[in-house]
Amino acid sequence: MDLSFSETDKVFRDQVRDFLDLKLDDELRAGARLATSVFTHPDIAMRWQSILHTQGWAAPSWPVEWGGTGWSVVQKYIFSTECQVVGAPGLIPMSLNMCGPMLMGCASEEQKKYYLPRILSGEDFWCQGYSEPGAGSDLASLKLRADSDGEDYVLNGTKIWTSMAHYANKMFLLVRTDFDSKPQAGITFLLLDMNSSGIEVQPIVSISGDHELNQVFFTDVRVPKSQRVGEENAGWTVAKYLLMFERGGSSAPRVKRTIEELRKVLKKTDVPGLQSKVDEAEIGVMAIEATELRVMATLSNGGSPGPESSMLKTQATEMQQRLTELTLEAWAYAALPDQKSARTLGSNVKPLAEHGAMLAMPHYLNTRAASIYGGSNQVQRNIIAKQVLGL
Repeated sequence: MDLSFSETDKVFRDQVRDFLDLKLDDELRAGARLATSVFTHPDIAMRWQSILHTQGWAAPSWPVEWGGTGWSVVQKYIFSTECQVVGAPGLIPMSLNMCGPMLMGCASEEQKKYYLPRILSGEDFWCQGYSEPGAGSDLASLKLRADSDGEDYVLNGTKIWTSMAHYANKMFLLVRTDFDSKPQAGITFLLLDMNSSGIEVQPIVSISGDHELNQVFFTDVRVPKSQRVGEENAGWTVAKYLLMFERGGSSAPRVKRTIEELRKVLKKTDVPGLQSKVDEAEIGVMAIEATELRVMATLSNGGSPGPESSMLKTQATEMQQRLTELTLEAWAYAALPDQKSARTLGSNVKPLAEHGAMLAMPHYLNTRAASIYGGSNQVQRNIIAKQVLGL
Protein backbone atom coordinates (compact mmCIF):
# COMPACT_ATOMS: atom_id res chain seq x y z
CA MET A 1 0.00 0.00 0.00
CA ASP A 2 1.57 3.28 -1.18
CA LEU A 3 0.79 6.12 1.23
CA SER A 4 2.98 8.76 -0.44
CA PHE A 5 1.68 11.56 -2.66
CA SER A 6 2.32 11.54 -6.41
CA GLU A 7 3.97 14.49 -8.14
CA THR A 8 0.56 15.50 -9.51
CA ASP A 9 -0.86 15.49 -5.99
CA LYS A 10 2.04 17.60 -4.75
CA VAL A 11 1.33 20.18 -7.46
CA PHE A 12 -2.32 20.21 -6.41
CA ARG A 13 -1.27 20.65 -2.77
CA ASP A 14 0.78 23.71 -3.74
CA GLN A 15 -2.22 25.16 -5.58
CA VAL A 16 -4.39 24.70 -2.50
CA ARG A 17 -1.75 26.33 -0.30
CA ASP A 18 -1.49 29.32 -2.65
CA PHE A 19 -5.28 29.72 -2.67
CA LEU A 20 -5.53 29.57 1.12
CA ASP A 21 -2.69 32.04 1.53
CA LEU A 22 -4.44 34.46 -0.82
CA LYS A 23 -8.04 34.15 0.36
CA LEU A 24 -7.77 33.60 4.11
CA ASP A 25 -7.68 37.13 5.48
CA ASP A 26 -7.14 38.15 9.09
CA GLU A 27 -10.87 38.37 9.87
CA LEU A 28 -11.51 34.81 8.68
CA ARG A 29 -8.52 33.44 10.59
CA ALA A 30 -9.49 35.29 13.76
CA GLY A 31 -13.09 34.12 13.50
CA ALA A 32 -11.95 30.52 13.04
CA ARG A 33 -9.71 30.76 16.10
CA LEU A 34 -12.68 31.75 18.26
CA ALA A 35 -14.54 28.51 17.52
CA THR A 36 -14.78 26.35 20.63
CA SER A 37 -16.75 23.45 19.10
CA VAL A 38 -17.43 21.94 15.67
CA PHE A 39 -19.23 25.16 14.70
CA THR A 40 -17.54 28.32 13.51
CA HIS A 41 -19.66 31.45 13.92
CA PRO A 42 -22.12 31.43 10.98
CA ASP A 43 -21.06 34.90 9.78
CA ILE A 44 -17.50 33.61 9.35
CA ALA A 45 -18.48 30.17 8.06
CA MET A 46 -20.85 31.52 5.42
CA ARG A 47 -18.40 34.17 4.25
CA TRP A 48 -15.77 31.45 3.78
CA GLN A 49 -18.29 29.25 1.97
CA SER A 50 -19.04 32.13 -0.40
CA ILE A 51 -15.33 32.42 -1.25
CA LEU A 52 -15.06 28.67 -1.80
CA HIS A 53 -18.23 28.67 -3.90
CA THR A 54 -16.79 31.35 -6.18
CA GLN A 55 -13.71 29.16 -6.59
CA GLY A 56 -15.89 26.07 -7.19
CA TRP A 57 -14.51 24.36 -4.08
CA ALA A 58 -17.43 24.59 -1.63
CA ALA A 59 -18.46 20.93 -1.94
CA PRO A 60 -15.50 18.71 -2.93
CA SER A 61 -17.43 15.50 -2.26
CA TRP A 62 -20.44 16.41 -4.40
CA PRO A 63 -20.76 15.06 -7.96
CA VAL A 64 -19.58 17.45 -10.65
CA GLU A 65 -23.10 17.70 -12.10
CA TRP A 66 -24.29 19.34 -8.89
CA GLY A 67 -21.32 21.65 -8.39
CA GLY A 68 -18.65 19.30 -7.01
CA THR A 69 -14.97 19.49 -7.88
CA GLY A 70 -14.33 16.12 -9.47
CA TRP A 71 -11.29 15.69 -7.23
CA SER A 72 -9.83 12.31 -6.44
CA VAL A 73 -9.99 10.87 -2.92
CA VAL A 74 -6.39 11.96 -2.37
CA GLN A 75 -7.07 15.50 -3.54
CA LYS A 76 -10.06 15.78 -1.19
CA TYR A 77 -7.84 14.58 1.65
CA ILE A 78 -5.14 17.10 0.74
CA PHE A 79 -7.64 19.96 0.62
CA SER A 80 -9.17 19.02 3.98
CA THR A 81 -5.75 18.63 5.55
CA GLU A 82 -4.38 21.93 4.26
CA CYS A 83 -7.48 23.80 5.45
CA GLN A 84 -6.99 22.41 8.95
CA VAL A 85 -3.26 23.07 8.97
CA VAL A 86 -3.74 26.80 8.33
CA GLY A 87 -6.82 27.09 10.55
CA ALA A 88 -9.42 27.82 7.90
CA PRO A 89 -12.99 28.29 9.19
CA GLY A 90 -15.15 25.19 9.35
CA LEU A 91 -18.28 25.18 7.20
CA ILE A 92 -21.75 24.50 8.58
CA PRO A 93 -22.05 20.72 8.20
CA MET A 94 -25.83 20.30 8.15
CA SER A 95 -26.19 21.93 4.73
CA LEU A 96 -23.23 20.79 2.62
CA ASN A 97 -22.30 17.52 4.32
CA MET A 98 -25.71 16.17 5.32
CA CYS A 99 -28.70 17.73 3.59
CA GLY A 100 -27.03 18.01 0.18
CA PRO A 101 -25.93 14.36 -0.11
CA MET A 102 -29.32 13.23 1.25
CA LEU A 103 -31.14 15.21 -1.43
CA MET A 104 -28.92 13.78 -4.16
CA GLY A 105 -29.62 10.24 -2.99
CA CYS A 106 -33.29 10.42 -2.03
CA ALA A 107 -35.07 13.55 -3.28
CA SER A 108 -37.08 14.18 -6.43
CA GLU A 109 -35.45 15.87 -9.41
CA GLU A 110 -37.52 18.97 -8.74
CA GLN A 111 -36.30 19.13 -5.14
CA LYS A 112 -32.69 18.61 -6.21
CA LYS A 113 -32.82 21.34 -8.85
CA TYR A 114 -34.33 23.81 -6.42
CA TYR A 115 -32.41 23.15 -3.20
CA LEU A 116 -28.91 22.01 -4.19
CA PRO A 117 -27.82 25.29 -5.88
CA ARG A 118 -29.18 27.23 -2.89
CA ILE A 119 -27.15 25.07 -0.49
CA LEU A 120 -23.96 25.67 -2.47
CA SER A 121 -24.47 29.43 -2.66
CA GLY A 122 -25.40 29.67 1.02
CA GLU A 123 -28.83 31.08 0.25
CA ASP A 124 -30.31 28.30 2.36
CA PHE A 125 -28.93 27.50 5.82
CA TRP A 126 -30.19 24.13 7.09
CA CYS A 127 -30.60 22.69 10.56
CA GLN A 128 -31.47 19.11 11.52
CA GLY A 129 -34.67 18.16 13.32
CA TYR A 130 -34.08 14.64 14.64
CA SER A 131 -33.80 14.39 18.45
CA GLU A 132 -36.70 15.00 20.80
CA PRO A 133 -36.88 15.13 24.62
CA GLY A 134 -37.79 11.42 24.64
CA ALA A 135 -36.04 10.37 21.45
CA GLY A 136 -32.28 10.74 21.27
CA SER A 137 -30.28 7.55 20.91
CA ASP A 138 -33.61 5.76 20.45
CA LEU A 139 -34.60 8.02 17.58
CA ALA A 140 -37.35 5.67 16.33
CA SER A 141 -39.44 6.62 19.38
CA LEU A 142 -39.93 10.19 18.11
CA LYS A 143 -43.45 11.63 18.54
CA LEU A 144 -43.61 14.94 16.63
CA ARG A 145 -47.03 14.59 14.92
CA ALA A 146 -47.60 15.27 11.25
CA ASP A 147 -51.32 14.92 10.54
CA SER A 148 -52.50 14.88 6.94
CA ASP A 149 -54.75 17.77 5.96
CA GLY A 150 -55.36 18.02 2.23
CA GLU A 151 -52.13 19.00 0.48
CA ASP A 152 -50.34 19.72 3.77
CA TYR A 153 -49.05 18.03 6.89
CA VAL A 154 -49.88 19.81 10.16
CA LEU A 155 -47.04 19.51 12.71
CA ASN A 156 -47.38 19.58 16.50
CA GLY A 157 -44.62 18.71 18.94
CA THR A 158 -41.00 19.60 19.60
CA LYS A 159 -37.39 18.93 18.58
CA ILE A 160 -34.38 19.40 20.86
CA TRP A 161 -30.60 19.86 20.60
CA THR A 162 -31.26 21.54 17.24
CA SER A 163 -27.89 23.01 16.32
CA MET A 164 -27.96 26.50 14.77
CA ALA A 165 -31.77 26.58 14.48
CA HIS A 166 -31.64 30.25 15.49
CA TYR A 167 -29.71 31.01 12.29
CA ALA A 168 -31.27 28.48 9.91
CA ASN A 169 -33.96 29.36 7.39
CA LYS A 170 -34.62 25.68 6.55
CA MET A 171 -34.93 22.43 8.49
CA PHE A 172 -34.90 18.79 7.43
CA LEU A 173 -36.70 16.68 10.00
CA LEU A 174 -38.35 13.42 10.90
CA VAL A 175 -42.02 13.36 11.88
CA ARG A 176 -44.52 10.74 13.00
CA THR A 177 -47.23 10.10 10.39
CA ASP A 178 -48.37 6.69 11.65
CA PHE A 179 -48.82 5.90 15.35
CA ASP A 180 -50.15 2.38 14.84
CA SER A 181 -47.28 0.70 12.95
CA LYS A 182 -43.95 -0.34 14.45
CA PRO A 183 -41.91 2.77 15.31
CA GLN A 184 -39.57 2.79 12.30
CA ALA A 185 -42.42 2.24 9.84
CA GLY A 186 -44.43 5.33 10.80
CA ILE A 187 -41.80 8.03 10.20
CA THR A 188 -41.76 10.54 7.32
CA PHE A 189 -38.95 12.85 6.18
CA LEU A 190 -39.86 16.49 5.52
CA LEU A 191 -38.24 19.76 4.46
CA LEU A 192 -39.65 22.93 5.97
CA ASP A 193 -39.25 26.69 5.99
CA MET A 194 -38.20 27.95 9.44
CA ASN A 195 -40.22 31.12 8.82
CA SER A 196 -43.45 29.10 8.79
CA SER A 197 -46.18 30.23 11.17
CA GLY A 198 -46.24 28.30 14.45
CA ILE A 199 -42.48 27.69 14.87
CA GLU A 200 -40.82 28.91 18.07
CA VAL A 201 -37.07 28.54 18.66
CA GLN A 202 -35.93 28.58 22.29
CA PRO A 203 -32.19 28.74 23.09
CA ILE A 204 -30.30 26.08 25.04
CA VAL A 205 -27.13 27.66 26.44
CA SER A 206 -24.37 25.12 27.07
CA ILE A 207 -22.27 24.82 30.21
CA SER A 208 -19.53 26.75 28.38
CA GLY A 209 -21.90 29.68 27.91
CA ASP A 210 -22.25 29.16 24.16
CA HIS A 211 -25.56 29.28 22.31
CA GLU A 212 -25.44 26.71 19.53
CA LEU A 213 -28.28 24.40 20.57
CA ASN A 214 -32.01 25.04 20.68
CA GLN A 215 -35.38 23.49 21.36
CA VAL A 216 -37.87 24.07 18.55
CA PHE A 217 -41.62 24.00 19.20
CA PHE A 218 -44.20 23.33 16.49
CA THR A 219 -47.82 24.44 16.87
CA ASP A 220 -50.09 23.70 13.89
CA VAL A 221 -47.18 24.24 11.48
CA ARG A 222 -48.26 23.52 7.90
CA VAL A 223 -45.77 21.84 5.56
CA PRO A 224 -46.76 21.14 1.94
CA LYS A 225 -46.63 17.46 1.04
CA SER A 226 -44.51 18.47 -1.93
CA GLN A 227 -41.74 18.99 0.66
CA ARG A 228 -41.72 15.33 1.66
CA VAL A 229 -38.58 13.37 0.71
CA GLY A 230 -39.43 9.82 -0.28
CA GLU A 231 -42.72 8.12 0.44
CA GLU A 232 -44.93 8.70 3.46
CA ASN A 233 -43.92 6.45 6.38
CA ALA A 234 -40.61 5.64 4.64
CA GLY A 235 -38.57 8.41 6.28
CA TRP A 236 -36.50 6.01 8.36
CA THR A 237 -34.76 4.81 5.20
CA VAL A 238 -33.96 8.41 4.21
CA ALA A 239 -32.69 9.16 7.73
CA LYS A 240 -30.32 6.17 7.71
CA TYR A 241 -28.98 7.25 4.32
CA LEU A 242 -28.31 10.76 5.63
CA LEU A 243 -26.49 9.49 8.71
CA MET A 244 -23.91 7.87 6.43
CA PHE A 245 -22.63 11.41 5.76
CA GLU A 246 -22.63 12.69 9.37
CA ARG A 247 -19.39 10.94 10.27
CA GLY A 248 -15.95 10.82 8.79
CA GLY A 249 -13.37 13.32 7.63
CA SER A 250 -9.77 13.93 8.52
CA SER A 251 -9.02 14.90 12.14
CA ALA A 252 -5.27 14.34 12.48
CA PRO A 253 -4.20 17.80 11.22
CA ARG A 254 -6.49 19.51 13.72
CA VAL A 255 -5.22 17.56 16.71
CA LYS A 256 -1.62 17.98 15.51
CA ARG A 257 -2.14 21.75 15.60
CA THR A 258 -3.44 21.41 19.15
CA ILE A 259 -0.27 19.57 20.15
CA GLU A 260 1.89 22.27 18.55
CA GLU A 261 0.01 24.90 20.54
CA LEU A 262 0.41 22.82 23.70
CA ARG A 263 4.17 22.68 23.23
CA LYS A 264 4.26 26.47 22.99
CA VAL A 265 2.41 26.70 26.30
CA LEU A 266 4.83 24.23 27.90
CA LYS A 267 7.69 26.61 27.17
CA LYS A 268 5.97 29.21 29.36
CA THR A 269 4.88 26.94 32.20
CA ASP A 270 6.43 24.40 34.51
CA VAL A 271 3.86 21.68 35.15
CA PRO A 272 5.55 18.51 36.41
CA GLY A 273 5.08 15.47 34.18
CA LEU A 274 3.07 17.29 31.51
CA GLN A 275 5.75 17.00 28.83
CA SER A 276 5.63 13.20 28.89
CA LYS A 277 1.80 13.27 28.68
CA VAL A 278 1.96 15.44 25.56
CA ASP A 279 4.58 13.13 24.04
CA GLU A 280 2.31 10.16 24.69
CA ALA A 281 -0.61 11.96 23.06
CA GLU A 282 1.50 12.77 20.01
CA ILE A 283 2.19 9.07 19.50
CA GLY A 284 -1.55 8.48 19.53
CA VAL A 285 -2.07 11.21 16.94
CA MET A 286 0.53 9.58 14.69
CA ALA A 287 -1.46 6.33 14.87
CA ILE A 288 -4.66 8.19 13.96
CA GLU A 289 -2.95 9.84 11.01
CA ALA A 290 -1.60 6.50 9.78
CA THR A 291 -5.09 4.99 9.93
CA GLU A 292 -6.55 7.96 8.04
CA LEU A 293 -3.97 7.47 5.30
CA ARG A 294 -4.79 3.75 5.14
CA VAL A 295 -8.48 4.54 4.74
CA MET A 296 -7.69 7.10 2.04
CA ALA A 297 -5.58 4.56 0.15
CA THR A 298 -8.38 1.99 0.40
CA LEU A 299 -10.96 4.47 -0.90
CA SER A 300 -8.64 5.52 -3.73
CA ASN A 301 -8.61 1.91 -4.91
CA GLY A 302 -12.40 1.68 -4.86
CA GLY A 303 -12.67 -0.07 -1.50
CA SER A 304 -14.76 0.64 1.59
CA PRO A 305 -13.30 1.98 4.87
CA GLY A 306 -15.10 -0.73 6.86
CA PRO A 307 -14.57 -0.78 10.64
CA GLU A 308 -11.68 1.68 10.34
CA SER A 309 -14.22 4.51 10.22
CA SER A 310 -15.51 3.45 13.64
CA MET A 311 -11.95 3.16 14.92
CA LEU A 312 -11.16 6.67 13.70
CA LYS A 313 -14.30 8.16 15.19
CA THR A 314 -13.55 6.59 18.56
CA GLN A 315 -9.85 7.37 18.69
CA ALA A 316 -10.09 10.87 17.25
CA THR A 317 -12.85 12.10 19.56
CA GLU A 318 -11.19 10.62 22.65
CA MET A 319 -7.89 12.18 21.60
CA GLN A 320 -9.59 15.56 21.21
CA GLN A 321 -10.96 15.22 24.71
CA ARG A 322 -7.58 14.16 26.06
CA LEU A 323 -5.85 17.15 24.50
CA THR A 324 -8.35 19.60 25.96
CA GLU A 325 -7.63 18.09 29.39
CA LEU A 326 -3.89 18.55 28.87
CA THR A 327 -4.44 22.11 27.67
CA LEU A 328 -6.34 22.93 30.86
CA GLU A 329 -3.55 21.37 32.89
CA ALA A 330 -0.99 23.46 31.02
CA TRP A 331 -2.76 26.80 31.43
CA ALA A 332 -3.80 26.03 35.03
CA TYR A 333 -5.46 28.98 36.78
CA ALA A 334 -5.22 31.21 33.69
CA ALA A 335 -7.95 29.10 32.05
CA LEU A 336 -10.48 29.42 34.88
CA PRO A 337 -12.08 32.88 34.32
CA ASP A 338 -15.26 32.90 32.25
CA GLN A 339 -14.46 35.25 29.37
CA LYS A 340 -17.49 34.79 27.11
CA SER A 341 -17.65 38.52 26.36
CA ALA A 342 -14.01 38.56 25.22
CA ARG A 343 -14.36 35.56 22.91
CA THR A 344 -17.54 36.73 21.19
CA LEU A 345 -17.12 37.55 17.51
CA GLY A 346 -16.63 41.30 17.04
CA SER A 347 -16.04 41.97 20.73
CA ASN A 348 -13.57 44.67 21.77
CA VAL A 349 -13.31 43.33 25.33
CA LYS A 350 -9.70 42.60 26.20
CA PRO A 351 -9.05 39.03 27.44
CA LEU A 352 -7.73 38.57 30.97
CA ALA A 353 -5.12 36.11 29.72
CA GLU A 354 -3.66 34.87 26.45
CA HIS A 355 -5.96 33.70 23.66
CA GLY A 356 -5.26 30.01 24.28
CA ALA A 357 -6.05 30.31 27.99
CA MET A 358 -9.29 32.13 27.22
CA LEU A 359 -10.48 29.26 24.99
CA ALA A 360 -9.14 26.31 27.01
CA MET A 361 -12.14 25.82 29.29
CA PRO A 362 -14.89 26.22 26.65
CA HIS A 363 -12.94 23.85 24.37
CA TYR A 364 -12.82 21.31 27.18
CA LEU A 365 -16.51 21.64 28.01
CA ASN A 366 -17.74 21.53 24.42
CA THR A 367 -15.56 18.56 23.51
CA ARG A 368 -17.28 16.39 26.15
CA ALA A 369 -20.04 15.79 23.59
CA ALA A 370 -17.67 14.62 20.84
CA SER A 371 -17.79 10.99 21.95
CA ILE A 372 -21.61 11.05 21.85
CA TYR A 373 -22.70 12.85 18.67
CA GLY A 374 -22.36 11.19 15.28
CA GLY A 375 -22.78 7.76 16.91
CA SER A 376 -21.55 7.30 20.46
CA ASN A 377 -18.18 5.68 21.02
CA GLN A 378 -19.88 2.80 22.79
CA VAL A 379 -21.82 2.11 19.58
CA GLN A 380 -18.61 2.39 17.55
CA ARG A 381 -16.91 -0.16 19.81
CA ASN A 382 -19.81 -2.54 19.29
CA ILE A 383 -19.30 -2.20 15.53
CA ILE A 384 -15.58 -2.89 15.91
CA ALA A 385 -16.28 -5.90 18.14
CA LYS A 386 -18.62 -7.35 15.55
CA GLN A 387 -16.68 -6.60 12.37
CA VAL A 388 -13.12 -7.09 13.62
CA LEU A 389 -13.37 -9.52 16.51
CA GLY A 390 -16.44 -11.42 15.31
CA LEU A 391 -18.19 -11.06 18.66
